[in-house]
Amino acid sequence: MNGQPDGEILVVTGTGTGIGKTVVTAAVAAVALAAGRSVAVLKPAQTGVAAGEPGDVAEAARLAGAVTRCELARFPEPLAPATAARRAGLPPVGPAEAAKAAVELADRHDLVLVEGAGGLLVRFDDTGGTLADAAALLGAPVLVVAEAGLGTLNLTALTGEALRARGLITLGVVIGSWPADPDLAARCNVTDLPSAADAPLLGAVPAGAGALAPPDFRARAGSWLAPPLGGHWSALTE
Repeated sequence: MNGQPDGEILVVTGTGTGIGKTVVTAAVAAVALAAGRSVAVLKPAQTGVAAGEPGDVAEAARLAGAVTRCELARFPEPLAPATAARRAGLPPVGPAEAAKAAVELADRHDLVLVEGAGGLLVRFDDTGGTLADAAALLGAPVLVVAEAGLGTLNLTALTGEALRARGLITLGVVIGSWPADPDLAARCNVTDLPSAADAPLLGAVPAGAGALAPPDFRARAGSWLAPPLGGHWSALTE
């Protein structure tokens, strides 16, 4: 895109759906807010939520605090954005619209978090536009949220390959739901995820963190994220 916005833009994707992207987004936002930064959370397309119900942006704001909320479109069925828009008879949100909104927010905020729907290559529209295309238009780094246990290495490696094939920067990986009693696979994955992603492991958010009272969530968020995300987590202590 032409020109550079004043603020930082970070795209948050996942290796799938239901793995903790919104809670990770909220944790990154909470740490940034605690450091005195202004934060906006952008959800280009919210699916599976009816009109008037709180979506992912509202949940991130509830947990993190005073963020600017921006949702470009909402489709009621819990489907990929392109499919959900088509079935609802509504216009989809393409990568260019998502990128434009992110830049406008970044001109007024220190940090803009762009949370995708599902994984990196889920279609925004019927032309095949994806979150990866929006990240490319923005020239923004991508944070990958991954699962903790068995199977995550393959999905993380595939996401990393897709990012590299498009010339995109993977900032790192955060485990979206770290179990209270991790099994052998989860413990080994702390070591192996960076190799799978070809990017550093930048945190692990405990399972159930989204159920914490917001003040507790905000107070603890820095302990879940590594220094590049503003926290003080270290994989060596996990």
